[in-house]
Amino acid sequence: MGGVEVRATLLQIDVDQKESVAARRDRVAAMVRAQTGADLVVLPELWTVGAFAAEDFAAEAEPADDGPTAEAMAAAARDARVWLHAGSVVERDPDGELFNTSLLFSPEGVLAAAYRKIHRFGFDQGEAALMAAGRHIVTARLPQTVVGLATCYDLRFPEQFRLLLDAGAQTLVVPAGWPMRRLAHWRLLVRARAVESQSYVLACGTAGTHSGVEQAGHSLIVDPWGEIVAEAGPGEQPLTADLDPSRVEDTRTAFPVLRDRVLGLPDPRP
Repeated sequence: MGGVEVRATLLQIDVDQKESVAARRDRVAAMVRAQTGADLVVLPELWTVGAFAAEDFAAEAEPADDGPTAEAMAAAARDARVWLHAGSVVERDPDGELFNTSLLFSPEGVLAAAYRKIHRFGFDQGEAALMAAGRHIVTARLPQTVVGLATCYDLRFPEQFRLLLDAGAQTLVVPAGWPMRRLAHWRLLVRARAVESQSYVLACGTAGTHSGVEQAGHSLIVDPWGEIVAEAGPGEQPLTADLDPSRVEDTRTAFPVLRDRVLGLPDPRP
């Protein structure tokens, strides 16, 4: 890494159900193409359909590797020559199961990683009832940093981020569709995941209101000390910051809390 900066841009998208999925897909692809100075571009969770639009999940489901969103985002990443975390889509697998799947494309437009959301929100309704759970921790090596992938509700489960840390993650990328009524939790949890992992966290949310749920916006870029580097407002906007990946190892060396982890404690259950 050696001080080579990474320019990261989070595109906080307004998900308006008056706009068709196809129109929004084209609009977002154009926004990605405009980010030619970035190294890494990040989109929110389920920006095509809306994270709370459960009634539309089945109709808008698509293959993760060659569906219309994957094809459009692969082309946009290739045209802009950026690494693109394309947020997540409603994936329909060959067996007909639905997943909340995030996609990472290389600057050549190649699908470099896909992550199926492990923790589904809804308490037996919505996403939790309609989508299957992912089972795998996913990281990907970029030229300057190793990214760990998580999505929205995953933020509430720190054990997943410990596993990403152990898998080598230095930058945690978290697309989300987080509601405004829990904005305080969003800001707290994003910073907590950065502090405990001593990693950058790029947390990209949606704006607007869909299915009657006002979105929090307030995408965040947080450094390994838990300091907010950049924060968006509530509306649609890009959020850009230059990250120094060497700060991750510098932080872990200067404050070596991770070496004091105690693992393998006995199971407290009888």
